[in-house]
Amino acid sequence: MIRLDPSETRALLERFLRYVQVDTQSDDSSLGHPSTDKQKNLARLLVDELKDLGSADAMMSESGHVYATVPSNLAPDHPAAGKVPVLGFLAHLDTYPGTSGANVQPQVVAIYPGGDIVLPATGALLSPAHQPNLARCIGHTLIHTDGTTLLGADDKAGIAEIMTAVDWLSRHPAFLHGPLRVAFTPDEEIGRGIETFDLQGFGARYAYTLDGAELGEVEDETFSADSATITVVGHDVHPGQAKNVMINAVRVASAIVEALPVDRLPETTEGRQPYLHPHTLAGDVARAELRLLVRAFTDPELHEREEVLRETIRRVETRFPGVRISLDINPSYRNMGEAIAKDRKVLDHAIEAVRRQGIEPVRRAIRGGTDGSRLSAMGLLTPNLFTGGQSAHSVMEWISLIWMAEAVGVCLHLMEVWLEKSR
Repeated sequence: MIRLDPSETRALLERFLRYVQVDTQSDDSSLGHPSTDKQKNLARLLVDELKDLGSADAMMSESGHVYATVPSNLAPDHPAAGKVPVLGFLAHLDTYPGTSGANVQPQVVAIYPGGDIVLPATGALLSPAHQPNLARCIGHTLIHTDGTTLLGADDKAGIAEIMTAVDWLSRHPAFLHGPLRVAFTPDEEIGRGIETFDLQGFGARYAYTLDGAELGEVEDETFSADSATITVVGHDVHPGQAKNVMINAVRVASAIVEALPVDRLPETTEGRQPYLHPHTLAGDVARAELRLLVRAFTDPELHEREEVLRETIRRVETRFPGVRISLDINPSYRNMGEAIAKDRKVLDHAIEAVRRQGIEPVRRAIRGGTDGSRLSAMGLLTPNLFTGGQSAHSVMEWISLIWMAEAVGVCLHLMEVWLEKSR
C-alpha cells in the first residue's frame, strides 16, 4: 500500500480547503459553456498549480476544461516502454446548482472523537444516527460545512486527490509509470461536462473519474438518464372575474407533481429501482415550467417511467379544460456498464488497485451519473472511483482526510497495475 507522509497529507488538506472556497456552482438554466464563468476561476488556479508541478502543457480551453499531461518516466529499454496505454484521471469543477457553494466555510475536526458534530452556523447536527459512516471515521481528520452551504467535496475532493497524485509522482521519480492525462471538467452536475470535451485531444485509452463516495467504491454502472421539461400554458385574467375563465398554470403544474406515483420518487426508491424526480417548478398563472429527472438502469425501465409521466399529464389535462401541456424529453447519459463489460480490464485493474491499497473493494452501481457515462459511450471506458465524500449536494456534506489519502494511493496503484499488466 502507498501511504502519504505527514507533509503530503497536509498538502492534500490544504489543496482541498483552497479549492472548496472557490465558488463553482453550475447553472442548468444557462446556455453557456461553461454554464457559469466562475468555474473558470478554479480552472485557472489548477492550470497554474499543474504547471508548478511540472505539467508544462497544462491549459484551460475556452469551455473551461483543464487538460494536462504527466509523461511516462520509463526508460526506452523498459519492457513496458511504449506498451502502457495512456490513462486518464478526471474530476469535475462545478458544484450542485441546488445548494449554495458561495462563501464556503470549511470546518476541520483534527481528531474526530465520535458522537455528534454541531454545525456552527445553524446548530444542526452531523450525527452517526443519520450518518453511519461517521462511526467508521473515529480518530480521523474530518472536514464539514458550517451548515449554510455545501462543502464541495463533490467533486473538489476528486480534484485535490488527483493533484496530490500528480505531486507525489513528481516527488518520487523512482516510481515507474506510463503516461497520464489529467482533465477537470465543468458542468458535470447539469449533465453537460462532456458536450465540449476534446476527447481526441485528451488522448487517453482508458480513464477513471474520481467522483464516488465511501471508501473502496468502484462503480462501473450508472443510471441511464433523461431530463423532462413540462410546460403548462394557462389563461390569466383578473381574479375578480376568474370564475370559469381562469386556467391557473401554477395549479396545473402542482397537480402534476401531486399525481406522480409516490412509489416512483427518489424518496421512496433505492438500489436498482428507477425514479421520477420533480426538482424545479417556476412560473405564474399564465405559464409554468416543471423540470424532472428520469432515471433507470435499463432503457425499458427508463421509457416506462416516461410513459408514466405522459399518462399523469393526460389525467391532469382532463381536470383543467382548455389547458395546454407539452412534454419535452432530452437524453442526458446512458448506463456505462454495457460498454465497460466489453473490456473488463479497466474495471479489474481498478479493483486490484483498491486491494493493493489494503481496502476491500466495493463494486456498486451509481444511483446517478458521472462524466464517465458519456465518455464510456464515446469509447473512452471510464469507471468511477471513491473520493471519500459524504452527503453530497447538502449542507451536511463532510469528508474524511484519511479516506481522501487512500483515494490518492489507489490512483498511484492504478498506474502501477497498468504498468505491470502491459509488459
